[in-house]
Amino acid sequence: MSNLITIEQAIINFKELIEGSIIEGGTAGKQAMIRSSKPINNIHEAVKSELINNDIPRHRIFPPLGKTTPELKLAGFLKQKYQDVCVAPEGKETNEEILTEGLLQEATDYYGMEYTERTISINIRSQISSLAKNFDTLYERTIAEAQNLHVRCPRMCLGEVYMIAVPEYSSDAFKNNDIVFLDRAGTVEKYVKSFQAINSRTETNKDGYKYERVCLLIVDFRKEVPKIYNTDEELKEAGLLPDEAEASIADLNWNNFTKNLLNTYFHRFNH
Repeated sequence: MSNLITIEQAIINFKELIEGSIIEGGTAGKQAMIRSSKPINNIHEAVKSELINNDIPRHRIFPPLGKTTPELKLAGFLKQKYQDVCVAPEGKETNEEILTEGLLQEATDYYGMEYTERTISINIRSQISSLAKNFDTLYERTIAEAQNLHVRCPRMCLGEVYMIAVPEYSSDAFKNNDIVFLDRAGTVEKYVKSFQAINSRTETNKDGYKYERVCLLIVDFRKEVPKIYNTDEELKEAGLLPDEAEASIADLNWNNFTKNLLNTYFHRFNH
């Protein structure tokens, strides 16, 4: 996969891989497919494609388009972690450092703080079943990832693409090699409110748990061509948000995710 890919095609590919694995191998097949990262890598490729469409040179994107390596292993305050998609800074050289604080004391940072802080990191996650059951753990992990990097590098620009299946897949049906969807619309408003709360970080001296830009990708996989919700009106028409809901995906949708993130970087670093 070395060509540009749209988010729509990425979602179709994701659906085909997940549902094919369920039909062929049931729960074990689905778990093996998830572990392979093949489905979610399609979303990675769509993110990279959008960066390229917004004039980011290909040589600055890690892993490169169509590749899963090399990933940049960036050091924060608590841990070093491979990042899903990064945009490396133009005109900055890596500067290896030995860390002196926190849990990473005496560990080697192969990039250095200045290089790391000027790197854009975008992490990509998905949840297609048990949305309510696993919410707290996954949300806490999402917050912790941002906090880890922002404590050490407060000016760093972070993005998050979080895809949820609505309605969600029934994990019980996986056991019988069946594709069944569960209608639990109330979960959507909780997700929207929660991701609004960690979106659009503008101040570099506070709110380390926030991201500079979050995309909550809400997808209906029941259709042959899955439906991506991009507006509040679409969600309300589908009964996924109450008419009087204050929750809004206006600043969480895919359409302006990359452009908004890059604009924040430009204004922060003037580059």
